[in-house]
Amino acid sequence: MSSQHLVIYLKRDETLSHARFGFIVGKTVAGAVGRNLVKRRLRAIAREVLAEHPSGYTLVVRAQTGAATVEWNRLREEFLNTAQLAFKKVEQ
Repeated sequence: MSSQHLVIYLKRDETLSHARFGFIVGKTVAGAVGRNLVKRRLRAIAREVLAEHPSGYTLVVRAQTGAATVEWNRLREEFLNTAQLAFKKVEQ
């Protein structure tokens, strides 16, 4: 699933006893400081998402160009909406 600034890959794995998540923030997103900012923000948002879906999921988020300049609230909204769609698709 994707939004303007994020692409989310989600896989359900019944054998996992915990949730996992990872982030891909390439050099096209921003310089080192901007990339680290994006990763910190995504980690914080991912904790919220995975608290609702605690086990058996692997979530990978790839940041698109422009993710470093978008405001926190918009990035959070995009992440939550896109993740919700991804979870619905996986659970079908």
